[in-house]
Amino acid sequence: MAKLILEMQISIDGYLATQKGETDWMIWNWGPNWTWDKKLQDFHTDLTLSATHLLISRQMAEEGFMLHWRNIAERQSALGRFAGHLAKTPKTVVSSSLRKDRPIPGGWENAYISNELVASVTRLKMNESGNILVYGGARLVSSLLKQHLIDELYLLINPVAIGSGMTAFNDRQFFRLEGAQSYPSGVTVLHYLLDA
Repeated sequence: MAKLILEMQISIDGYLATQKGETDWMIWNWGPNWTWDKKLQDFHTDLTLSATHLLISRQMAEEGFMLHWRNIAERQSALGRFAGHLAKTPKTVVSSSLRKDRPIPGGWENAYISNELVASVTRLKMNESGNILVYGGARLVSSLLKQHLIDELYLLINPVAIGSGMTAFNDRQFFRLEGAQSYPSGVTVLHYLLDA
């Protein structure tokens, strides 16, 4: 059975973004200049390549997730290995309002829409041969956590406090620490399992 894995950058005080959605405080905010150190780049690439399916939020689809990684894969050799994998991996977009007749940046190639979060994740877990990676905002991640659908969390702690912002942790939940690794760029990766 496939695992649903969340890889998420957060601030040291637990926020995903500022109240306005800004991520300029991250050591690397997913742009073309990959400012993580080589060891962290390798960790991220290996985790990304383990995925046979991606789960993304409506907002990410509308903001150009597909187009962004396709463009980076074509332009950047350092990012090309994992960016190319992100671009070609099948994606499920979780949304109750989005429809395929509505254009999004990068188009709908290899992407599906689902308005049934629990049923979709359950079906993916049963049918995928590799990991399912989640790339989403606070609302999607919070919903997945609330439904106990995420199997593993990789929290990439950036060494900055932003004081307030968006969080995915809105309910009390317990996690089991599986490992922690610090990297030269200043990021610490905490690996957790959801404690059933």
